[in-house]
Amino acid sequence: MELRQYQMVLVNLDPSIGSEIEKTRPCVIISPNEMNKYLQTIVLAPMTSSSKKYPTRAEENHDKKKGWVVLDQIRTVDRQRIIKILGDLNEKEIAKVKAILKETFID
Repeated sequence: MELRQYQMVLVNLDPSIGSEIEKTRPCVIISPNEMNKYLQTIVLAPMTSSSKKYPTRAEENHDKKKGWVVLDQIRTVDRQRIIKILGDLNEKEIAKVKAILKETFID
């Protein structure tokens, strides 16, 4: 399965500990394509359908449902946890994710 940055994928995040997001849920791949091509692990951010407007969460719409990319819960997982590819973020959503990542981790 070819995995690309900013794809939405269904991922089994269990087992989780404490306040980590759990269950099988959609996630957005954050790791760059070069890493995704050669490594067995993928860096991703889980998505949720219920969230407050935190500055570390990017709003998105998928299958006519509003959701959030939870950029304060980024994880690295083995690709075995990825169940299937769901689609891609659109350009506007990618720009929002990039801006939040930059503001949170770089600036």
